[in-house]
Amino acid sequence: MANSMISRWQQGYGPIQHSQETQMAIAQMAQQLVDEAKQPNTEAVYEKLIALDHLTAAGMWLVVHMTYANRVRLDGSALEADDFKVQPEGHTGGALNMVPAYAAYMTLNALTGETRAWLMGQGHSVAAIESINVLLNNLHPEQEQAYGGGEAGLNRLLQDFYGYGLAADGSASAPLGSHVNPHTAGGIIEGGYLGFAELQYAHMPLPGEKLVAFLSDGAAEEQRGSDWIPRWWRAEDSGAALPIMIANGRRIEQRTQMGTLEGLSDFIDHLKGCGFDPIAFDGRDPAMFVYTLWDMEQRLKQRVQLVEAGHLQYPLSIPYGIAHTTKGFGFYGADENAAHNLPLPANPHVDETVRQLFNKYAKPLWVNPTDLARSLTILQTHQAQQRVLERDNPVANRHPVEPVLPELHFVDKGTMSSPMAALDRYFVELVEKNPQLRPRVGNPDELASNRLLSVLKTLKHRVSDPEGDNESIHGAVITALNEEAVVSACIGNQSGLNLVASYEAFCVKMLGALRQRIIFARQQKEIGRPAQWISWPVVATSHTWENGKNQQSHQDTTFAEALLGEMSDVSRVIFPADYNSFMAVLPSIYASRGQIACVVAPKRERAAYLAPEQARLLARDGAVVLDEYHGQEPVLLFANGSYQLEQIQVAAQRLKDQGHGYRLVYIQEPGKLRHARDVYELEQVIIPEKLAELCPDYFVHRIALTHMRPEVFRGHLWHLFPHAFTSSVLGYINRGGTLDEFGMQFANNATWAHVLKAYAHSTKTKLQDYLSSTEVDAVLGVGDPLVLKTY
Repeated sequence: MANSMISRWQQGYGPIQHSQETQMAIAQMAQQLVDEAKQPNTEAVYEKLIALDHLTAAGMWLVVHMTYANRVRLDGSALEADDFKVQPEGHTGGALNMVPAYAAYMTLNALTGETRAWLMGQGHSVAAIESINVLLNNLHPEQEQAYGGGEAGLNRLLQDFYGYGLAADGSASAPLGSHVNPHTAGGIIEGGYLGFAELQYAHMPLPGEKLVAFLSDGAAEEQRGSDWIPRWWRAEDSGAALPIMIANGRRIEQRTQMGTLEGLSDFIDHLKGCGFDPIAFDGRDPAMFVYTLWDMEQRLKQRVQLVEAGHLQYPLSIPYGIAHTTKGFGFYGADENAAHNLPLPANPHVDETVRQLFNKYAKPLWVNPTDLARSLTILQTHQAQQRVLERDNPVANRHPVEPVLPELHFVDKGTMSSPMAALDRYFVELVEKNPQLRPRVGNPDELASNRLLSVLKTLKHRVSDPEGDNESIHGAVITALNEEAVVSACIGNQSGLNLVASYEAFCVKMLGALRQRIIFARQQKEIGRPAQWISWPVVATSHTWENGKNQQSHQDTTFAEALLGEMSDVSRVIFPADYNSFMAVLPSIYASRGQIACVVAPKRERAAYLAPEQARLLARDGAVVLDEYHGQEPVLLFANGSYQLEQIQVAAQRLKDQGHGYRLVYIQEPGKLRHARDVYELEQVIIPEKLAELCPDYFVHRIALTHMRPEVFRGHLWHLFPHAFTSSVLGYINRGGTLDEFGMQFANNATWAHVLKAYAHSTKTKLQDYLSSTEVDAVLGVGDPLVLKTY
């Protein structure tokens, strides 16, 4: 019987063929699976591999139908004109290449009795994932309701794919998307930005877990930070990470560098130089995916054992599979540019000749429903093996324990200290109190300069060859001059505690990776399965207003502005004014789930402007009244940012000296004061009554001084400035260069004197009422700016 099974499998199915090399490799694997009692006999192994061939062919068949057809014909009969979509769409070639990979991942799980996690960098190939998930009934409840139940469900799957269905509230009506999304069973990353999966995968699995990362050869050109994975991976705190590149040799409209033999050979040499163990194999054969993944696990396991025995040391050579294939293998137009999207030369809905082409090339992929049903049953081993469905793999369902939060340590009002010192102390104590939560610190350059001295001393740079006390083979600080790589280390660590700190200007390079994570978390919330990873901050320090000496490249407020545009319930933007306000807001970050907090904080010593109780109120409400004087022509003064608060206070004192009234409100978290854009954001904003209490209507004159560009601040908080002619917002107006702090403020019309100029304009009074003649000349740009300097 075993020989019969082997013979049947060796015949392949449709375009799927098994070479002599594959047959020899599978024979070795089959015997070892039996020896390890993973399978009862080799017959069971080959039975599953036959089922894999059927599953792969059926998945490819379904993928091409998802692109072109409105319905399937399960009896294999030819489709007619009305069966095809009026407007076909789909990243067909990449999805076809992913089917054997993902089907093999499912089969390996069945062969070894383990549910591995997966992620896919090329998210637009989602049709491959959805087709296999539907066939194997690995679905979330909403997808099972929509797409389960045989032919009718499959037809709806086809119609929903690029169906552009719209619900009454403006959301997508189908539990499906053009990319991996939270409806995709087991999905953890959208993959819309090529290159980020490559940077994140090694930081995802915990010890005992296994993760298969399907990567793109196009992304190998996109993102070099993935080359450093061997520098970071350690068996002591990470599970097996198994990268598989789908090397189909094409981008959208031309070959990739690896689309040539020379390019592929060069890439293999490159991987070896980076510390990988490259394994090239036939990516057209799903059995070779199974074997290669299994072999990669064996190699990595053996190397870890050698490390434990003292015969090897880190970094280990990480196995790296390279599945060489042709784009769109198994269907018309393979290895042509058109394979990327629509491989057929025209639309089969209106073209008879093209319709015949579709039916001709789909026919070899069709599997008799009886044979397919039997194959699917053979691969659905979860209950017998007492393992979870792939949708429920641990990496896709992170829910770390509630962290124990440290006590808060405040300083006396007026004390000079760096706000970053508050974070430094808090995070070290947080890590010490929660040894069960894996810590990761993302650091593009220098922690010491950014006042995270205790973090560095305690957690240390992770390196291969330590040079000093601040470096360790097992350090938790991931350092590289690549902002995307270091932030991805924390994005991947959804099982632990994270912190990223960088110069504000260079945080902009992190935006794509963070936005992908933020959007995914928001979508998870919207479908009722909110992300449960512990929230963490990206701290933008050495920021615009204290980085004048380094030219305008280092003066950029874009990061906070961009994240303020995201939804406030998943993307917080926070401007602590001092040590106490930073300390007070940290518990609200680490006690929450599924949020990224952009924190813009000075690294230089600043006076403690807020008493501890004021700092707590500020953390709760996002804004607090710091000072008030009842006098004539009262003005509502808003400060947003530490250096801005300092200048506003000087202006307030001048107003008070002249008998003019004011209320000074510090806005630490603008998102809490905005008008909510939907019901989820409503959870984050303060109630209207509280906002009215902070900003009473009787203040006609209103002036804000913000860390950001004034248009951005005013745009998000437009309701705080109801009267255009009696309201002003000052801030960063793209002026800079080699300047000191005061120079930056003056160049951007953002000093205390410019605040008074705005007040004079609003109240239609003379500037000379508040400033001396030399100060007037300075603020008008005809005198000596230094007369306005107050420190």
